[in-house]
Amino acid sequence: MSVEDEKRLAAEAAAELAEDGMLVGLGTGSTVAWFLPALARRGLRLRCVATSLQTENAARELGLAVEPFDEIERLDLAVDGADQIAPDGWVVKGGGAAHTREKVAAAAAERFVVIASSDKLVEAIAPPIPLEILLYGARATLALAAPAELREVAPSPDGGLIADYLGPVDDPCALAERLAAVPGVVEHGLFPPELVSEFLIGRGDEVERRTV
Repeated sequence: MSVEDEKRLAAEAAAELAEDGMLVGLGTGSTVAWFLPALARRGLRLRCVATSLQTENAARELGLAVEPFDEIERLDLAVDGADQIAPDGWVVKGGGAAHTREKVAAAAAERFVVIASSDKLVEAIAPPIPLEILLYGARATLALAAPAELREVAPSPDGGLIADYLGPVDDPCALAERLAAVPGVVEHGLFPPELVSEFLIGRGDEVERRTV
């Protein structure tokens, strides 16, 4: 089975978790690209919020109802991919430059499910760790978060600059606290284990379900 097949299997398993009438958070990235059509095929009455314009446009094209996240307090389910998944449940996200919105949606969800192919499983979290930073004082922010550098990509969905922390990740919890304390850092891409309800990992022709 290819990586894309594993992504598809994980995504289809996640789509089966949705129930009629749910509020669903839609992540961003290549694995979510498989989740959206699988979810649309269910034919359920859903209200969805998207974490990027890319996801919003793709969801609408598939007939999913997408609305703003401005007035919604809680989601029933949020589904998203991952760049790295460690054995202790720490996750790195942000390869698609939408990790701030993704973390907001994950935190608002009663159930946050991470879907991934088996190549995203790592022995330990390693750099790069994505950052969203303000344009104002960007160089100063990068210096405080050092070693870090800007990534040559489009801004985040909310206009923030995207950068990467490139230093060691000996203790993800300590690093998350350090990066969160840097003025000018809007959000980092380290997602703690307590944020994740379940992992669905495509492995060969099966889906492995994990909880932390």
